[in-house]
Formats: sequence, structure tokens, C-alpha cells
Amino acid sequence: MQPRDNRDRRLTRRTVQLFAGLILYGVSMALTIQSALGLNPWDVFHQGLAEATGISFGWVVILVGIPVLLLWIPLRQRPGFGTVANLVVVGFAVDGALAVLPEGGTIPARVGYLVGGILLNGLATGLYIGSRFGPGPRDGLMTGVVGRFPRLSIRLVRTSIEVLVLIVGFFLGGTVGIGTIAYALAIGPLAQLFLPLCTVRTGDARPALAH
Repeated sequence: MQPRDNRDRRLTRRTVQLFAGLILYGVSMALTIQSALGLNPWDVFHQGLAEATGISFGWVVILVGIPVLLLWIPLRQRPGFGTVANLVVVGFAVDGALAVLPEGGTIPARVGYLVGGILLNGLATGLYIGSRFGPGPRDGLMTGVVGRFPRLSIRLVRTSIEVLVLIVGFFLGGTVGIGTIAYALAIGPLAQLFLPLCTVRTGDARPALAH
């Protein structure tokens, strides 16, 4: 058994890392939104709903997360502390960042926003997942479906969900573009780069998935 001081320090680090990751995740979303060059599939859906309803992007992120989390019940998924924190913090963080971040006017500025947003998203993903406080609502839905239907692969389930929300979001007015493709190609390698650097060792087998 580890000394209590070590456990307390580790818990403090995990908590700080969790909230740092969630806040940076929201900021990264704001950067890609202001680039106007395309968003990841879930954010295309969030933006489309925001355009259709007039609700702020951040509140859409929060409100969409609630029914997604309710879908965990029949899938027998259990939310962790990080799941609940994700539900609230990311939405407020993206709205706060959008309030102070100017739109990218020129093409170089927009490309800079996009590249910065994707890189920051990779770091935020590593921080959030590495804190090991439980999956975000959307990734928990994916792993829950795979858990209930083990014949389905994670790749198939994730692709199916993201294609669905991408199509719906596009028809609602969400931005699809080069940024959508860039995110899809870059986020895997970036997460693989940052996750080992950010994971807090707790003796568990694997960290949970993120947003």
C-alpha cells in the first residue's frame, strides 16, 4: 500500500489535470470554430444545433451530453467523476473562449486557429484521459454499445456514430471542411503522443476515453 501523502498528491494531480484538460478542450473547440475551416463530427452537430436553435454552442454541448448520458443506462455504463465534470466544464469553457477570441479574418489566421486548435485538442485529450476519472459522455456511449454488442468493433461503432452526427449537423448548418479531415487524420497520432506523457499511474489497466 502506498503512503497516504503519495495518494493525496496523486489525487490532487489527477484533479488539477482533469480540469486543466477539460478547460483546454473547450478552448481548442473555440479555436477550430473561429477558424471556420471545419469541425470534428460531434462539433459539426453541436454547431448545427446552435444555429438551428439560437442556443450558445457551449450550452448545446452541455444539453446534448445529458440525453447521451441517459443512453448509458440501458447500456449499463457507470459515469465517473470525470464524466460529470466533462458534461459541465467543456461547455462553459468553449463559451468563455468564444466570448474573448476574435474571429480569424485572414486565411493565415484561420489556418493558425485550426492548427492550434487541433494541437491543443490533442494535448487536452491526453490530460483529460490521463487523469483516469472516467470517460466523457460521447465516448462512454461508444464503449457502452461495444460492451453490449461485443461482435461490433470500436472502429465500426465510432465511425457509425460520428458519420451520423456529422450528416445531421451538416444539414443543420454545421461547418464541414478541410478542418474536419485534418482533425480526423491528426487526433489519433496526437492522442498517442500526449497520452503516455500525461497518464497518471494508478495501478489500473487502462485509462478511459475522452470527450
